[in-house]
Amino acid sequence: MGDTELNKDLILREQLAIQRTRLANQSTFLSFLRSAMYFLIAGLSIHNFYTVGSGLVIELFLYSFAALLFILGTYNYWFQLRLIKKSEIHVGAYKIEYLLKKSK
Repeated sequence: MGDTELNKDLILREQLAIQRTRLANQSTFLSFLRSAMYFLIAGLSIHNFYTVGSGLVIELFLYSFAALLFILGTYNYWFQLRLIKKSEIHVGAYKIEYLLKKSK
């Protein structure tokens, strides 16, 4: 196996790792979204279960927690996406150094 084949293999491995990281980020966002929806549904269930205002505190807590989870999940998704895009710059950064060494 030559140096060129090894270099391409490393670049491919890094690109696949970034793709897995992207998919993990999306999966995490969907988990946040699913949890937020569970708390929203729990709040709606409490609203329908109690006809009098006795469940209002619990209902508001569940709605607030659902909103908080959604906001945190969205922020986390965009923050991690920004970090992933920054790390893509480094994939194959050694390619130029390798080509310069080969041309000498």
